Order: sequence, then C-alpha cells, then structure tokens
Amino acid sequence: MLKLRITFLMVLCVALTSVFILPGQAQDKDKKKEVYTGTAVMWREPTDIESRNLLAGAGGDAMKPDISSVTFIEQKTGGYSTKYRVRDAAGNEWIAKLGKEAQPDTAANRLLWAVGYETEVAYLVPSLNIIGKGTFENVRLEARPNDVKRTGEWRWADNPFKGKPELQGLKIMMALINNWDMKDSNNEILATKGQTTDGELRYIVSDLGGTFGKTGGFISRSRNKPSDYVKADFVKAVKGSLIDFNYGGKNKKLFEDLTVEDAKWIAGWLSRLSDDQIKDAFRAANYKPEEVESLARAVRERISGLTNISPSQTAERF
Repeated sequence: MLKLRITFLMVLCVALTSVFILPGQAQDKDKKKEVYTGTAVMWREPTDIESRNLLAGAGGDAMKPDISSVTFIEQKTGGYSTKYRVRDAAGNEWIAKLGKEAQPDTAANRLLWAVGYETEVAYLVPSLNIIGKGTFENVRLEARPNDVKRTGEWRWADNPFKGKPELQGLKIMMALINNWDMKDSNNEILATKGQTTDGELRYIVSDLGGTFGKTGGFISRSRNKPSDYVKADFVKAVKGSLIDFNYGGKNKKLFEDLTVEDAKWIAGWLSRLSDDQIKDAFRAANYKPEEVESLARAVRERISGLTNISPSQTAERF
C-alpha cells in the first residue's frame, strides 16, 4: 500500500511539472529571433562633401536633442564609459555617454560621416542636467530613434564589404584617428525600413571613444589626449604597394592588407574637406580652441601624407 502511494505521488509530481513548466518551455521555443533584411550599406558617395556641416553631423540641426528637460531611464552596462538611457523634452530617447570618451567619439563620428560613412546620430552637449542623476560636462548624446533597429555587431574579418574600397578606407580612417579599440563589439548593424523596398542594413562603427590619443598596448595607449595624438607617427613605411601603419591595438592584423591604392581612394575624399570643416569636427566635440587648431593640423598632415604616398616610399615616417 505504501509503495502504491509513493508511486502515485511521483506520477502526480511529473504531471504537475508537465502542466506548469512545459507550456512555458513551448512558448520559449515559439519565440523566433526577428530577421532583418535589406541592402547592406557602409558608405555612400558624399556628393555634397564640400558643404557638409560637421558641427551638426549626420542628424543635422533637425535632430538635435531638446535638453531643456532630460530625464533618466536606466543605466547601460558594459564598456569603458558610464552610459545612461535618457529621454529629452521632446520625448526622444538617447544614450548619454559620460567621461573622457565623449569628445573623441563625437569628433571621430563627424570625420567618418564627412567622407560618406554611415554613423550614429550624435551630439556633444557641453553641460547637461539629467533629472535624478545630476549635471555633467561634455556629454555625448547618441540617438535611439524608433524607426531604427539595432540588430547586433558585425565582424571586421567577415562582412559583405570584404576587400572593397569602403572597408579598406574605413580601416585607414581608424588608423587616421588612432582608434586602438577595434573590437567587433564596437560595431553595429542598424536596420531601417524603406517606403517601397526592404530598407537598409547599415554597417557602422558605433563606439569611437578610444581615439585621438595614441595607439599601443594596455599601458602605453591613450584616449582623448590631443598632445599624444599630434606627436604620434601615422605611417612607418611603404613596402612595395603595402602600407605599414604605425598602429598598436586590437585587431592589428586588419592593417596588413592596406595598399597605396586604398590610401589614394580615401585620401581623394578627405582632401576635399576644408580646414574649417575639419576644425568643425573638433568644435562639435567642444575641444578648447588651441586643441581644435592642433588636432585639425595633425589630421590635415595625415591627409596630405596619404595623398602624396607612393609605392616603396623610403622617406621619413609621418
């Protein structure tokens, strides 16, 4: 009798487990990850390059945040910088990046957009009060529009643009701005819907905070240090048609296949930017006037170096 009672209780437990757990498990299985389709885009020809407003960037004046009242939503985890999700007075949501990465992130964003690369929509706010958190200096606000879906990272070593000029040019841009933090998790694919088509999958470098210092190892590298940037070498040598960039950082192997032809391609676009446009990239990031001048001068020197580079160059590094 006791054995029968124990057997009955065991059967009952199994039945209850099936009733209360299995439906939930079935629901989890029914959940499918949303698949986004569209044309892969990394770069588009900047036909208006000479008139691009680098103070406003990709979002222009129209998308600027209304900072008259900014409220805290949540803190974001991961990464070097403190980040908050916030809502502005117009009801739009943004990711607020605090700390020393905010300025270089903004300036690098402007330079990439200027020469045709897809970028985040971002603005540097010199002083921002976040209700419930306090007032902070030099905060980068990155837009989170409802009609743009963030679908995940893309890999430098495996993407639709492998071997194409736009990817090669992007890698050279990373060297130009001294971005030593080239890990895949800093990249993002943004999905947008089209009116009559599937829309686009925009391949961007989302986190550009590890820039405008010097590249190198964990101890020697720096971020947002103009004095380091202006003194750093850009190119060590040209070996045949391959360029040996002075790069020390993550994913260093990505720079092993960059050629003089690749440099000429991106330099052709960069050289069309005026000195004032380059300065505006740093003004947009609220750098001091003397820093704007020195950073812009260093960028121009690097552009000139790319423009004049030639195979098997034996001249001094630049």
